[in-house]
Amino acid sequence: MSYPGLSKRQKELTRLERKKTKDAERLERKKEKASRPSVDPNGEDPDIAGIVPGPQPLPE
Repeated sequence: MSYPGLSKRQKELTRLERKKTKDAERLERKKEKASRPSVDPNGEDPDIAGIVPGPQPLPE
């Protein structure tokens, strides 16, 4: 015989475990983001450093 409550409990435990791991990952990302410098000392965003606005030169 199979008990429906048993499978439901197993699903619930799996769901709670997944929630805990996701919460831990979110917290880790939040800590990494806080420790990462958003702007370098020169005041330039590191993601767009060295990009020249306007038309780009043609490839040869």
